[in-house]
Amino acid sequence: MPAQSPPENGLQLLAADHREVEDLFARFEKAGGLEAKARIVGRICTALKVHTMIEEEIYYPAITGKVEQPDLDEAHVEHDSAKLLVNELEAAGPDEAYYDAKVKVLCELIEHHVKEEEKQHGSLFQQTRASDLDLDELGARLAARKAELMAEAEAGDLPPAEAETLRHEEI
Repeated sequence: MPAQSPPENGLQLLAADHREVEDLFARFEKAGGLEAKARIVGRICTALKVHTMIEEEIYYPAITGKVEQPDLDEAHVEHDSAKLLVNELEAAGPDEAYYDAKVKVLCELIEHHVKEEEKQHGSLFQQTRASDLDLDELGARLAARKAELMAEAEAGDLPPAEAETLRHEEI
């Protein structure tokens, strides 16, 4: 019987999600054909919806009061900006105007968000590691919720992303 790998702590799980989405964006850049692009974008949108939900439902509340509030506020607005593009892409076809441009802007937004959340000095991850938060318990909670949401996604029951900090009104 092969040895099981230890469960990921919360930050490892979130970082693995980041790597998955970065890989999907790289695949999109190399994709040939509209069908392949649409399939990859579908995976990107699902991954981002699930990731933002677990962060907003579990991670962000867990770090509230333990990290700089302006950093957390910015992360929420970045999520909401991404959600608007995710919903646009889910409603669009790969042959529609601005489709590739929307994917590119979403990619750039996510790259910026990941840098601020995990890679730069004073990032949310760095602030979280410096706190007294139990990262293993956080990881277990994130993994359980992610599994639930992925099951919903596979059943076609994952709702559209909801932006809370931005208003999206028809012009």
